Amino acid sequence: MTTAELTPADFDLIRGLVRQHSAIVLEHDKHYLIETRLQMLAKTDGFPSVDHLMAEVRAGKRHPRVVEAMTTNETSFFRDLLPFEAFRKVVLPELTTRRADQRRLRIWCAACSTGQEPYSLAMLLREHGAPLNGWKLELLASDLSTQVLERAKQATFNQLEVNRGLPAPLLLKYFRKDGSQWLLKDEIRQMVQFQQLNLIGTWPSLPEMDVVFLRNVLIYFDVDVKRQILARVRRLLRPDGFLFLGGAETTLNLDDAFERVPFERSGCYRLRSGT
Repeated sequence: MTTAELTPADFDLIRGLVRQHSAIVLEHDKHYLIETRLQMLAKTDGFPSVDHLMAEVRAGKRHPRVVEAMTTNETSFFRDLLPFEAFRKVVLPELTTRRADQRRLRIWCAACSTGQEPYSLAMLLREHGAPLNGWKLELLASDLSTQVLERAKQATFNQLEVNRGLPAPLLLKYFRKDGSQWLLKDEIRQMVQFQQLNLIGTWPSLPEMDVVFLRNVLIYFDVDVKRQILARVRRLLRPDGFLFLGGAETTLNLDDAFERVPFERSGCYRLRSGT
């Protein structure tokens, strides 16, 4: 496949499409990233060159595919570890006590990528064992990209992916080897419901959540969009629920209804009393 540098007009067109449809801000220094991902998309979709792909884009076609190609889908099992430790040691025991009468927990991973985050939580819930016997556990995972959601639903990971953060005992317990791939067992895979959702679009009707994982996605938005998303999450979160953000993210100066929970570097927040 032949390649060609993007013209300034094409570069601005892609940036504008991504901003319009996902609110993700691609700065001017992202020229190489945009060009590289367009090359990958052109190859995947059978175009002989990026120029041929861009001709379609200029004609108003293939916008969803281009926007999805520009999103960052970096993830791993138990990414950054400390949020999952806080969930296992503090959040889960606290919520199981508070929800003892209802025997239901709802958790939402709002930018799940290829599934490692929700599957990590599902394994922790399974490992919690007896205290959750007979409970209704609802684990929703959503993402903008339909392509990565299809990968997540397959629950098939290569050796490099399972080597990144997944403890060996959990790998042996909940996965089976199939050639060079590792397949997640149905008992974990079926715990997670996947759904396409654009955080800046119209949200479907969602139930109140006990825990929301919104990690490493707000960093791509401008201040106004961050505030809008946090306000929408706030309306979904139960009064005693928990919100997990990425290590470089905060609600400070964005939404005063949240306060930080003093778990070590976990990026955990909850609603202030009386909110």
